[in-house]
This record gives sequence, structure tokens and C-alpha cells, in this order.
Amino acid sequence: MSYVAAVDHLYARGLELAPDPTAPVGTRRKFDLEHMRILSRALGDPQKNFPSVLIAGTNGKGSTAATLASILTTAGYRTALYTSPHLSRVNERIQISGESISDEDFARLYFQVDSAAEHLVAAGELPQPPSFFETLTGLAFLHFSGDAYTGSAPVDIAVLEVGLGGRLDATNIVDPLISILTDISLDHQDYLGDTITEITREKTGILRPQGTLVTLPQHPEANQAIGEAAAMLDLHAISAANYIPTAEKLLHPEPGTTGTAPGVNLPRNRYTISVDGQALHVDSPLMGQHQQRNIALAVAAAEELRNCKGYNRDKSNSKSYEIPNAAIEDGIRKTLWPGRLELVSLSGSAPLLMDVAHNPAGAWTLRAVLAQLPEETPRTLLFSCLRDKDLREMSQILLPLFDRSSPDRPKDHIFLAPINSPRAASLEELSEAAEALEIPVEVSPTLAEALAQARAVTPLDGLILATGSVYLIGELRPLALNLSTEEETRRA
Repeated sequence: MSYVAAVDHLYARGLELAPDPTAPVGTRRKFDLEHMRILSRALGDPQKNFPSVLIAGTNGKGSTAATLASILTTAGYRTALYTSPHLSRVNERIQISGESISDEDFARLYFQVDSAAEHLVAAGELPQPPSFFETLTGLAFLHFSGDAYTGSAPVDIAVLEVGLGGRLDATNIVDPLISILTDISLDHQDYLGDTITEITREKTGILRPQGTLVTLPQHPEANQAIGEAAAMLDLHAISAANYIPTAEKLLHPEPGTTGTAPGVNLPRNRYTISVDGQALHVDSPLMGQHQQRNIALAVAAAEELRNCKGYNRDKSNSKSYEIPNAAIEDGIRKTLWPGRLELVSLSGSAPLLMDVAHNPAGAWTLRAVLAQLPEETPRTLLFSCLRDKDLREMSQILLPLFDRSSPDRPKDHIFLAPINSPRAASLEELSEAAEALEIPVEVSPTLAEALAQARAVTPLDGLILATGSVYLIGELRPLALNLSTEEETRRA
């Protein structure tokens, strides 16, 4: 069967949180981790063939995963990376040492998973076919576990990003060497709970008795819930706080920038920390002060993985991983995680800054970044988001920064555009959110037209910002990169 057939068949299952068209209105799929275990047993329990690190949180887990995977790859280990969602192609979610799974391997393994699922449903062992995410997780675990067809061996280690929550997430059938909790805030309340305490308890479901946890101090409610779980499970808990640069370093950062364009100068994360009593120079392409927390988590996890005296000696880590400080430095520098404060120069127009901020916490982080730009820089916002996100709060956070009816921002514009997702907020819903704030916006019928209009009205010394959803950036990024290529060709 072909790759196209596999992808079409996969998407016919519906995306992770898309409404089920066969279910009564107002109901949602209930997840049961035992269903994932049943599917995995039918596949030979591939997740038992490789050690893993499991990462949960609301924001930052993808950046942390990408940074840690880059460090491990640079150290010479065949490293798997499983993330979600993807930007452009579903293959991006399943990588080994920086290479996405091939179309051929994806198709072959997809139909292996699908065939096993069909037999389980027919035998009454599963009540329904696995979800989009459960299917992809089974596929990824097969790919990571080694393949007799291709002659590949199991990966040395897999870095796995939880899809949703933690306790019931399909990835949670692994027995991780280390569990990492990134920053936790309100998101997916319909599934995880209405408070940070409830959400944190779902995410601490990835922890194991006498296991190892790497995290950072954060919201008081999250801290308390994490502390309660750590005490109950007798965890070896590690704080990554020592790997965040000091206030002095933040006031006097090392020179260098990542994003530079007319009117835009975004500081690169360059600073020095101490690891095992030695200076370690951080130079990350991931912009924004918030990334310092994600980098710190990755560094702490890497240090623990090389610690043969830790709690992991009975979990395939008796000899530890050899990860010198030089590999940590180089891995951080080589990290690739597109769509996160990614600045692209466009031919004949203002540059485009893309960020996947998809919830209120992400919007506040983005707002802090914008505060670092010159106040006089003309700015255009290209915005859209999903219906199940807090559109009202995200609008309140971001839209006033681009309010051209304000005397301070007469050259600013806001364009609303549709995105290709069954969960997408409609143009009417987006417009109503802006109207409630009495902020003028313009509506575009397509994302491509919104980008064209934004380029036309934004001065060359201004900035176009696209944000609000991973899906928006996933659609927009190929358009932007084509325009960027034109710019490079013109300069050459």
C-alpha cells in the first residue's frame, strides 16, 4: 500500500481532539490506556526494546524534547524523537537522529498497525479502532524498536513528548528512565480539569514509583501537586533551576543575535552556566527568555542520563550515557525546532515572525517577546486559532498590541484568516472576539491572501507576526519559506 493511502487512511480516523462525527453531539472520545497496551502487545510490545525519556507539560515540552534529542544525537547516540502535532507533514512527528521516518517505512508500518487493530476489534479485544494518536504512537514505537525488514537495530534512546495530559496518553505505556515536567498552565480543560491542580495531577501520571523526575519551580498549585506526587511515589526529584542563567547574566548577556531584520533584533539565548563544576556555554537558536527554562530541563536530563549512580541503574542505564559537556553545548547549538519565534526575511516586504503560541500562557510569553522590540516598529498581526482554545483570553492578550485605533499604533493592522482544521474557530468567531474589544480587524478568505495583504500594508521597516495555532504556522511556513528563497536568490 502507498504512503498516500496510508496518510489518507490515518486522517480518516479524525485528528486527536476533533469531534467524532459518529458520536452524539456534545460527547467526546474517552481514552483508556489499557487499549493502547492491548494494541502494543499485538505489535510485540515494541516500546520495551528501547529506553526512553517521557516529557509532559502544557508549554515547552516540544522545545525541551527537541533540545534533549539534539544533545543525545550529538553525543553519538541513535536517538528517537516523537513529538506532536506536526507543522507540514505527519512524518515530522517520528524522527531518528534528526531524520523523519521515510514515506516507505511510514506506509509499511502504518498498515501493520492498522491490520493488528482490525483483528483486535474483530476479536472483541478492542471496543473500537485506535485513535489517530494511538495509531501513530504504535507506528513510532515499531520504528524505534528496530526493523527486521530494513535490518535496523533499536534506537539507543527515545525522547517522547506526551500528546495530551499524561496519565491516559498513549505514550505512557513506556517505563521511562526519566520523566520531565515542563511548565503547566490551563489548557484542554474539557479533558484534563478546570484547575491547574487537576491538570497537574493528570500530567504527573507519567511518573513512576522510585523513578526520576526533572522539573522546575512554577505555579504554586502545580508545585504543590507535583510535590504530593513526588512524596507518594518516593521519587528522585531533580530541579533544573541551577541551569537557568542568573539575573546578572540576563542583564549582561553574551553578544549575538538570532533574528535580525530591519526594525527587528531578537536576542539569541547565549550565556554560561556551570555543569559538574565546569563552565558550559549555552548558545541556542531557540529565541525568547522562556526557552531558558526548556534548555535547563534538557541539560538537567542529560546530566542525569550520564549519572550511573542515579535511580536509573536498573533500567538499561547501568553504565550510563557518555554525554560530555562539549556534546551538550554542541547539541543545544544544533537544535532544530521550527515555528517557535522563527524569523523569516521575505522578498520585497517586511520580515515575518512565526510562533505557534496556541493558548493563553503561550500568548503571554509571546507578548513578553514583543515588548523587547522598538515601540515605534509598525506591526501587523496575522491571527487564527482553534475553537477549543480560549479565544477570548488570547484575543485580550494579543490584539490590543496591534490596535490601529490607538494613537500609539496608527500603522498597525490585524488580519484574521481561516485555518484547515475541524477544530478551527470560524472567521465569525474570530471577528466577534475582536469586536468585543472594539479593535478593528480585516478578514481574509485564505491564509495566502492574508499574508499577501499583510505584506502590502506593512512598511519595510515593520514586522509581520503570525500566531495563534500550530495549524496556522504549519500552513503558512511553506509559503513563507518560498518567499524567503526568492529573497536569497535575489541577493545572490
